[in-house]
Amino acid sequence: MKKMLFSICIIALVIGCKKSSGGGTDQPPVLPPAMAAVQYRGADLSFLPEIEQAGTKFYEGTTQVDAITFIKSKGVNLVRLRLWHNPTTGHSNYVEIETFAQRLKTAGISWWLNIHYSDTWADPANQTVPAAWQAATFSVLADSVYNYTFNVLYNLKAKNVLPAIVQIGNETNSGMLWDKGKVGGSFDANWPNYATLIKKGAAAVKAVDPAVKVMLHFAGTIGADWFFNNIKNQGVNYDIMGLSYYSFWHNRNLTELQTDLNTLAATFTKDIFVAETAYPFTTGWNDFTNNVIGSSAPLLNGYEATPAGQLKFLTDLRTVINKVPNNRGIGFCYWSPEWTAYRGATATNGSAWENLALFDFGNKALESWKAFAQ
Repeated sequence: MKKMLFSICIIALVIGCKKSSGGGTDQPPVLPPAMAAVQYRGADLSFLPEIEQAGTKFYEGTTQVDAITFIKSKGVNLVRLRLWHNPTTGHSNYVEIETFAQRLKTAGISWWLNIHYSDTWADPANQTVPAAWQAATFSVLADSVYNYTFNVLYNLKAKNVLPAIVQIGNETNSGMLWDKGKVGGSFDANWPNYATLIKKGAAAVKAVDPAVKVMLHFAGTIGADWFFNNIKNQGVNYDIMGLSYYSFWHNRNLTELQTDLNTLAATFTKDIFVAETAYPFTTGWNDFTNNVIGSSAPLLNGYEATPAGQLKFLTDLRTVINKVPNNRGIGFCYWSPEWTAYRGATATNGSAWENLALFDFGNKALESWKAFAQ
């Protein structure tokens, strides 16, 4: 997720500080007809421990639900969790991840580990080396990537909660662990360094369990061919091409996305996963925290910022993924469907995403959850 865009949009989108009601339904979701098949129907729930700790409750109609039990009942079969090296927030650390993984195992849901290799948000604008590694030479840094990744996976295996997928870096359009692992622009000669780092991470995953899939992650589809071609030229082995797709940021409609995914699948013969996506169900807001997407957000033609529009976007996205040739399109993941205004209506440090969540402003499940049905 692009944290830089939070601050950009706070400046660019002037959103009033008043509450607005969101859409929703008191009726249980009903399976839409002719749903396109996809292998993975995922949700990134990395905020959930913090949100539940704040006392937030979720509902289906008027009935309070456990978030994990609920998402499974709607068809979610993979949960993505981010891992920060030594976060100051107390969240997204190893202990929280392991505890969450145990909860998912009990519920019978697979999960996917997103290693940021940073103490905080890593994205196209930020790839800060963890404080503990700041003074390391490149050789030591590469060894740190291997040892850290190996130890995390080894410990998870010892607890019998290995993830199905491990993501080596988050939205690494310009590499990771800057500047030593930075690529592109004036750093374009640095590809061997970045390749070494991701090879180390991937090797650590496979050393613990060869069955765990390795994902590399690029934000958007414009430029993805450049990125993955450089990866190929460096001889990097990986299993899944992960792509973020936010129509309001990446300037691609679903028809263009279909063309992009088809081309990538044909060029690289890798499985493709839309690793992050979201769409607004309203342009309103439910706390005093500026939203990243507001009333001036560019919407796709034919997809209104309503619960119905959000559902249509997701069901049509499933169709796009399903149409990728040779069954290369394997799934999608909704980013932070649970990130509601969990700190209250007047919080200035609450949610910048509540109008893109899959729960309305009363924390009731939206009809959009129909899109995850098997």
